[in-house]
Amino acid sequence: MSTQRRSYEQGHKPKCLVVVDDSAEGDRAVYYASRWAMRVGGGVVMLRVIDTGDRNQQWLGVADIMQAEATEIANAALDRAAGRANGIAAITPERVIREGDPGEQILDVIDKDVDIAMLVLAASEGAEGPGPIITLLAKTAGTFPIPITLIPGNLGDTDLDALS
Repeated sequence: MSTQRRSYEQGHKPKCLVVVDDSAEGDRAVYYASRWAMRVGGGVVMLRVIDTGDRNQQWLGVADIMQAEATEIANAALDRAAGRANGIAAITPERVIREGDPGEQILDVIDKDVDIAMLVLAASEGAEGPGPIITLLAKTAGTFPIPITLIPGNLGDTDLDALS
């Protein structure tokens, strides 16, 4: 991945990418990203990745129904996250729905949008670890094309206000 970032060039604005999932700590990433965007005059790109692992090519009709349901769920999650971002910082985030491997989709979204300057993820505070996406990306963090900001899931709004 060698796409040059253009976030701060004339005619561009910096954006942060937030992965919207169903985790409890996901709201922390949305909150931080929204506050950051408001402070720097930037934008937020919200990504929801649909898992396609359960589809069986033999049952195309069922697969189509499953895809439609997954897309509906993804749109509802993005609606909630976008509403939250708008309430926090009066911004309207861009929305992206992708299918497939989350790591690959995150990298592809970053590669295709030269204004994305940062990936914001929230880490779970539970004993099970920081979360599957963070665990996955930790293996490639040293070669990642943009900075990754990890928000501890235990930080409240006041804490994040002070940091963003």
